[in-house]
Amino acid sequence: MHRAAPKNDIDEAVLTVTPPKTEAAGVKAVAVALERAVEEMGVVRTARTLVRVNQRHGFDCPGCAWPEPTGRRRPAEFCENGAKAVAEEATLRTVTPEFFAQHSLDELSEKSGYWLGQQGRITHPMVLRPGDTHYTPIAWDDAYRLMADTLRGLDSPNEAVFYTSGRTANETAFLYQLLVRSFGTNNLPDCSNMCHESSGAALTSSIGIGKGSVSLDDFAKADLIIVAGQNPGTNHPRMLSALGEAKAHGAKVIAVNPLPETGLIGFSDPQTLKGLTGGINIADDFLQIRLGGDMALFQGLGKLLFEAEDRAPGTVVDRAFVDAHTAGFEAYEKQVRAVDLGIVEQATGLTRADLDRTARLLAESKATIVCWAMGLTQQVHGVATIEEATNLLLLRGMIGKPGAGVCPVRGHSNVQGDRTMGIWEKMPDAFLDALDREFGITSPREHGWDTVDSIRAMRDGKAKFFFGMGGNFVSATPDTEVTEAALRNCELTVHVSTKLNRSHVVHGRTALILPTLGRTDEDLQDGVRQQVSVEDSMSMVHLSTGRLKPVSEHLRSEVAIVCELARALFGPDHPVPWARFQRDYDQIRDAIAKVVPGCADYNAKVRGRNGFQLPHPPRDAREFRTATGKANFAANELHWLPVPPGRLILQTLRSHDQYNTTIYGLDDRYRGIHNGRRVVLVHPDDIAAFGFVEDELVDLISEWTDPAAPEAPPRERRVEGFRLVPYSTPRGNAAAYYPETNPLVPLDHVARRSNTPASKAITIRLERHVHRA
Repeated sequence: MHRAAPKNDIDEAVLTVTPPKTEAAGVKAVAVALERAVEEMGVVRTARTLVRVNQRHGFDCPGCAWPEPTGRRRPAEFCENGAKAVAEEATLRTVTPEFFAQHSLDELSEKSGYWLGQQGRITHPMVLRPGDTHYTPIAWDDAYRLMADTLRGLDSPNEAVFYTSGRTANETAFLYQLLVRSFGTNNLPDCSNMCHESSGAALTSSIGIGKGSVSLDDFAKADLIIVAGQNPGTNHPRMLSALGEAKAHGAKVIAVNPLPETGLIGFSDPQTLKGLTGGINIADDFLQIRLGGDMALFQGLGKLLFEAEDRAPGTVVDRAFVDAHTAGFEAYEKQVRAVDLGIVEQATGLTRADLDRTARLLAESKATIVCWAMGLTQQVHGVATIEEATNLLLLRGMIGKPGAGVCPVRGHSNVQGDRTMGIWEKMPDAFLDALDREFGITSPREHGWDTVDSIRAMRDGKAKFFFGMGGNFVSATPDTEVTEAALRNCELTVHVSTKLNRSHVVHGRTALILPTLGRTDEDLQDGVRQQVSVEDSMSMVHLSTGRLKPVSEHLRSEVAIVCELARALFGPDHPVPWARFQRDYDQIRDAIAKVVPGCADYNAKVRGRNGFQLPHPPRDAREFRTATGKANFAANELHWLPVPPGRLILQTLRSHDQYNTTIYGLDDRYRGIHNGRRVVLVHPDDIAAFGFVEDELVDLISEWTDPAAPEAPPRERRVEGFRLVPYSTPRGNAAAYYPETNPLVPLDHVARRSNTPASKAITIRLERHVHRA
């Protein structure tokens, strides 16, 4: 059994629990944001920095990918967690060579990710050589030489893995994939593999493009907005403003989630008079669905829409749209008409009245948007679930019309842009052909490894070199013990980072930490300030310009790191003009314009008032570039998650003091958790039924049966010392924070067709915690 023990620098004994909040944002959020910012940056740096966040001549927030308005922007165009993200990056705290001399690797390995992140910005490139107990400084040229020598010494380019975080800008992403393909591999895993890969797979199959079809302006034109498997109040707080505006224009909002999320209950906009005196209710209806029941919900709603069409022919199914623009309608209709609504009620935990009420709103709405996030994507049947949500929109003709469409809400601020720029292990031949024509290289055509397959390859000795462009790979990935062992199996691990994280203490035989500029930092190349560009969740591309003086002269921009590594690896005669790209980022954008679809005249368009929107054929012209030439209905067999006797289904999630793997603090204010993180939220009746009491410490043991060996005993993994917190969640379900619970997620427990870790569908049992000496 795999076992994960707590780190020793967080005193979970002082953890307290209070009733959950019923209102998000407001004055409290402003106070917390300013307190954290001043603590990290000081008063003057805070004032200089926050006024530039998400402004047209400022920098893009390094947090989420929610878009900025195309009209007037407010003075504070950021949220509480955006301010925390900026403060973390723009902190005055530093991690110097002296810090590494004082702290051995063994000591750092015992620290929590929260402690590591709180130490500050890394100031120098550092190396850990075989047998060393401490990281020591290394010159940049020596670091590049070490990487180049290791890469050239591999038996095959496919023994190298090049990971990418979603915060990498478009210019870096384009050059990074160009370097990797010039080297000869498509091993380009990224954080999309672990979040919205299921969305991309489903939407590409259904409508021909793996991106959302709505713009921010569509929210004010919608009649109905369904928010499924998502917590905007913590993960995308500025979305609450868009939902509030939609409600002001008469829209209805339905929240579909196992947990009641504060932001969808009440929202106090701190930049309005009303928000300072009281909030608004966001969700008109809350469907508290069981984990894994979303596919059943969408299929049940489809059945009810067909029944409504039977009662009033021509009023529910948009026959003109279906006949002209879709394929597979008959198979879909046959599938959902056969659905047993009793099974739907059992799978979802909802009542027939809940289903009828939602179906009626869908039938009456003239413009419907469906939004979702990890609650749908990180399920074993996540791809099919998203196809079923898309089916409902196709049935009603809700693609390619104002106020309607699909809206996968992305996390990292440029995760969608990275994919547009070519960060994918399966880029189409047309993209690779254009890349080869422009640069005179020969890109490999063999598909590479995604994140899960990369871990498998490192585990099995098939990959020996790991390069992480940003992010915290160890804490972002599943099956922590297996992932850490896989990285330790490498000859060289390299992390391009702004701050310390757990990945820096989980190393190959040799390890490098390369300090880079952040989004807030001024980027000077040959004395000229450079700008980068990013793409938001709704396909808008715009510039971002850092202004802060870097904390160290030894920092390099991500673009510079890629270009300098390429020159060391390929030599001066390589056909790609790496030195020119490093000096002038406009040159990179000119190359992007020639290679990336939709990016013609990039330099001019990105300098427009709002940047520019990439083309989206279904949205723009109801054109569907699928194999059928039409939007495709999917006919999926119904799957859901029954709860085994004596067990729970666990979902992993973030706290409010967290963005992805970055822990800002130890409070989850909206859920009432304070001064700690090792909690498991369970229905009070389940706590009693299992013979436990509130606040008792338990161990969580996941049980997983390999589908390839169903007769074998379940494989178990354990995390220890979690406090039981009674919470409003469906019977048989539970929730706990990641990365603390990542060890429970088996590497092979993935979504079908997307290979995304199924972190919202983990079968666990609870055992009373026994203190060990």
